[in-house]
Amino acid sequence: MNLNQITIPSISVEKTADFYKTLGLLLIVEAYPRYARFECPIGGTTFSIHLVEELPKGNGIMIYFEVNDVAEKISEFQKNEITIDEMPEIKRWLWTEASLKDPDGNKIIIYHAGVNRKTPPWRINKE
Repeated sequence: MNLNQITIPSISVEKTADFYKTLGLLLIVEAYPRYARFECPIGGTTFSIHLVEELPKGNGIMIYFEVNDVAEKISEFQKNEITIDEMPEIKRWLWTEASLKDPDGNKIIIYHAGVNRKTPPWRINKE
């Protein structure tokens, strides 16, 4: 199995799509006001937004985007006036992470894990 597509809910697809374009995703389907789909600049994963009347309650959705240099990417976002909630920090699980929110309040983690993404020292199955 390979993860191909993630879809998130939005109360304003166009506004949220503009935000993700600013993050660097490539808009490949524009069906406003109901839907938008993006292609990630690296790899084959697609990411879409669909219109809902009400956003989910609770902790919501967390979206992880891996980059080679978290500090550099966060600096780029700040130049585009994107608010950063947590600046880059090395976490106890050995990933460097920073966080922000999209217009619908979904938490976005910009991170770099390298080999620790799939093979941290505590991995159960090393094969």
